[in-house]
Amino acid sequence: MTDGDRIAKVLSRAGIASRREAERMIEAGRVTVNGSKIDSPALNVTAADLITVDGKPVAPPERPRLWLYHKPAGLVTSTADEKGRDTVFAALPPEMPRVMSVGRLDLSSEGLLLLTNDGGLKRRLELPSTGWLRKYRVRIKGAPEDAAFEPLRRGITVDGVSYRPMEVHLDRQQGANAWLTIGLREGKNREIRRALGDLGLHVNRLIRISYGPFRLGELAEGAVEEVRARVLADQLNMPELTDGHAEAKRPASGRGKSPRKGAAASPSTSLRKAKDEGETSRTGPRRPSSRPRRPTGRPPRPPRS
Repeated sequence: MTDGDRIAKVLSRAGIASRREAERMIEAGRVTVNGSKIDSPALNVTAADLITVDGKPVAPPERPRLWLYHKPAGLVTSTADEKGRDTVFAALPPEMPRVMSVGRLDLSSEGLLLLTNDGGLKRRLELPSTGWLRKYRVRIKGAPEDAAFEPLRRGITVDGVSYRPMEVHLDRQQGANAWLTIGLREGKNREIRRALGDLGLHVNRLIRISYGPFRLGELAEGAVEEVRARVLADQLNMPELTDGHAEAKRPASGRGKSPRKGAAASPSTSLRKAKDEGETSRTGPRRPSSRPRRPTGRPPRPPRS
């Protein structure tokens, strides 16, 4: 049995990069182990080894952490963009540690994006086997009937790519547009846009409102909020996430850098507008209740004598 872990795994756990990106960094000669440059990821290292990336020592990995981020439209979910577009990571508050995204939201999509400092946690949360439902508020052009979405509820194949059955609710019609709530458990690249496009429906707004138990809620556009270690451990059934680690103080939600001019408005604008359009930030659209309203408050007090 070989001691230690593969170097790319160690770099990923330390929040340096994903395993694949770490392998590219190694092949580019940016990584040294005990003073010697390495050019292959086929190397196991232990806590006793000194690792550097670009000449900077790699600190031992801290406990896995998770943040909720309200991504505005107009940002790319990548560390760098070949077209020079603004990125999510450049827009994060300066006090944030190095983090990776759990999945992605495309350039024009908005809403909840999970961020983590731990590559193992990232992979766990991205796996379809986790079974977590991801919910989106989707605005489409047109006035479709509910029956039009049956192909999505059964599962659909578009250009040779198969998509699992989705939960689709037609919430309301607003002028020339309709609002939907869509839930899916896999989340392939541009899945909702492609599936609806195959039905002849154009998506003109897409907001992720939840990822499993984690919700966008009232988190302001560009703001970041850390999930408490105990909550994360409970949701993942992983008590080891808090064993031996003191509970970190939860920083106040901070706003990141402003998105570039011309980026589409997003909920806080998004959430305020969504509420005006009959939505709620946590549970989707409000539906009128057929039950009579219960009286509230106490009976009036008799006048004093």
